[in-house]
Amino acid sequence: MPVPPTVAVRSSVTPTPTLAAPRAEPAPAEPGAGRGEQAAGDVVRWAVFCCVLVPVVLVVYGTSLGGAAGAALGLLSVTAACRLLLRRSERGLRAETARGGRRR
Repeated sequence: MPVPPTVAVRSSVTPTPTLAAPRAEPAPAEPGAGRGEQAAGDVVRWAVFCCVLVPVVLVVYGTSLGGAAGAALGLLSVTAACRLLLRRSERGLRAETARGGRRR
């Protein structure tokens, strides 16, 4: 059986953007603070939230409390290590921009 040809229908209506306007960034608390540090803080907050959420979901779906606690400890250790690395890189970037040089 042959497939009927499709007809492309063009609309004269122009779509309007549905995205919200970007939020204004708050003023940095210190001279070196900027959007990068806020993003790092957001990442750490989401990671901590996941460290709490994942064990709860594991227990709800039948994992033992010991298994969920082990998963929580593993996630917490990875989150702590990532937080330390983020803070070190922020300090290095702050020191680098204070010297006036930028890496290329």
